[in-house]
Amino acid sequence: MIRLKTNEEIEILRENAILVSKTLAEVGKAIAPGVVTSSLDKIAETFIRDNGAVPGFLGYGGFPYTLCISVNDYVVHGFPGDYVLKEGDIVSVDCGTIYKGFYGDSAYTFPVGEIDAESAKLLKVTKESLYLGVQKAVAGNRIGDIGAAVQQYAEQAGFSVVREMVGHGIGKNMHESPEVPNYGKQGKGKKLSEGMVICIEPMINAGKKDIYLHNNGWEVSTADKKRSAHFEFMVAVRAGKPDVLTTFDYIENNF
Repeated sequence: MIRLKTNEEIEILRENAILVSKTLAEVGKAIAPGVVTSSLDKIAETFIRDNGAVPGFLGYGGFPYTLCISVNDYVVHGFPGDYVLKEGDIVSVDCGTIYKGFYGDSAYTFPVGEIDAESAKLLKVTKESLYLGVQKAVAGNRIGDIGAAVQQYAEQAGFSVVREMVGHGIGKNMHESPEVPNYGKQGKGKKLSEGMVICIEPMINAGKKDIYLHNNGWEVSTADKKRSAHFEFMVAVRAGKPDVLTTFDYIENNF
């Protein structure tokens, strides 16, 4: 069942989204060659708690960390650990919060130092595909309109769209209905209604779309070992135009 949110609830979700945005910015400041990924997790947990919230991922379904940190060919749900970031890596950081009884959720893929042209194109196209999908998150449109916008843009650029992992509704639970795939057909799928709050999160691969799940039951990598990028916004569906709750401004003002 899809639960529509009141304006008051959307404002609490916006507070969560902004806190996640600020947390990702704090993490982004620390991303550099030589940094151990476990240290980024500590930065995020401290920042979230210092701001009166609780990490949304820590303990969720048994997930043992505050952040999902997915480097290079890791698509999503990567574990922070003893991996040392290297010049030329790309690193997806996915973060969640719980504040005032609601969740926040957003992701950003960072370059580590100077990256090659193909990786830079992958990051650019993935983020642009997110923005195109977000434009379709308007009352009266359908879920397929979002997925079609993402898919067409990514595939025209020569990349592929992960099928098994999708966006989702968000509210008092991290994952609510409806699912929001990053592929689809215009005019198909559930109709979008004012008051829905969804996470749109393209996961785009440089190579083929196929992925595999690691033995720990969480980490997901590309099957061909080529790189993957991931960006995520929280969006409230409105009449006329989408209400984007997340911002990348805090992150990108640091670059």
